[in-house]
Amino acid sequence: MIEHNKISDLDLRNKIKKGEICFGGNQKLKIYGTLKCASGKRMKRENRVFFLSEIEANKNGFRPCGHCMKTKYQNWKNGLI
Repeated sequence: MIEHNKISDLDLRNKIKKGEICFGGNQKLKIYGTLKCASGKRMKRENRVFFLSEIEANKNGFRPCGHCMKTKYQNWKNGLI
């Protein structure tokens, strides 16, 4: 897990291009989603974190976003994850 306020914008862009960051999350709400999610783009920088994989996000106690990951969110909500 990488906190947004602890990484430079250049390093962040490079990690995204290299595939080292694939998901973003809200540290306070414990929600993660795709990097293109409109909800994720609106969150405050100090709350934003990044993950390499969904497995990493789940291990850190985050749940899928209900907007950009509807199916996975429904599975989580129904207790299937």
